[in-house]
Amino acid sequence: MIHRPRKRFGQNFLHDQSVIERILVHVDPQPGQHLVEIGPGQGALTRGLLQRAGELDAIELDRDLLEPLRHKCAPLGTLRLHSADALTFDFRSLADDGRPLRLVGNLPYNISTPLLFHLLEHADVIDDMHFMLQKEVVDRMAATPGTKAYGRLSVMLQLMCEVTPLFDIGPASFDPPPKVVSSVVRLRPLAHIRLDSAEIAAFGAFVARAFAHRRKTLRNNLKELVDADRISALGIDPGCRSETLSIDDLIRLHQAAGRQG
Repeated sequence: MIHRPRKRFGQNFLHDQSVIERILVHVDPQPGQHLVEIGPGQGALTRGLLQRAGELDAIELDRDLLEPLRHKCAPLGTLRLHSADALTFDFRSLADDGRPLRLVGNLPYNISTPLLFHLLEHADVIDDMHFMLQKEVVDRMAATPGTKAYGRLSVMLQLMCEVTPLFDIGPASFDPPPKVVSSVVRLRPLAHIRLDSAEIAAFGAFVARAFAHRRKTLRNNLKELVDADRISALGIDPGCRSETLSIDDLIRLHQAAGRQG
């Protein structure tokens, strides 16, 4: 039976073999590594990952794809399929053997941002991540201060990960073709971050507040959290906008707001 891509699952199946091989070269899966694929779909990447690593965990929401995947991949290695929603899946549960996880996936564009934030919560058990995403999202992930794309996603990902855009993929490489260009990106969780783990959630809420109204100045966006005099005392202009600030600037503002509170 032919499986028709489902819009509600954000399914755009990769079929371009040259792109698949290029992704596999960047991932470079090896025997003994603990690979996890998010959204294996019809198995375009799954088969190559299994052939190289010998084993793979895969998380798939569409139950109709599970049996065809098992059948296609049975001769290639050990495939452990998890019928689950990646947005709520406990990735830490896969790391109970002590091996760090290597995540790979063609992420549905309609859930990519919340899924990335969910994965950050598991960063301590992840070695690296290779994802296909909408190019606009990857641009935001890797954006630098002072650029239009720089925002909450840039700050929180770069706080915790090294973000490396790898290459773009045109719509024709997928079925059905999306209306946007895609990109492959590598994320490597940092061994040391600039905040204690207990502070990250509060900092995330602070950053969300700072970028809530991009056209407003810091003075207006943060007036209930930190006053203009404290902002000035940090050497930061209260009249500037959040997108001009480095991660270190935002951390200093967050800590100043905590002292004021």
